[in-house]
Amino acid sequence: MSSEHVRNTDAMQSSPRCGARTRSGTVCRAPAMHGKVRCRMHGGARRSGAPKGNQNARKHGMFTKDSVAERRQVQVLLDEAWKLLNDLK
Repeated sequence: MSSEHVRNTDAMQSSPRCGARTRSGTVCRAPAMHGKVRCRMHGGARRSGAPKGNQNARKHGMFTKDSVAERRQVQVLLDEAWKLLNDLK
């Protein structure tokens, strides 16, 4: 390979970027799909996303405030029971 060859990447560099946030909190640097604001991985592709009636997207309520509070109360009760059992030994 010769070092004299220069790639013309101007069009790619000047294309609009995807505005989605990645898991690390940074902005996605992939180019957006033509006529859209997201890249192919973040929802720009046709028919992307979960299908209608997807059971994987069903809400189960495990992390509602009430459920979390109930689990904490149960944990406090269990901790007190263990302390009582250890005091009886």
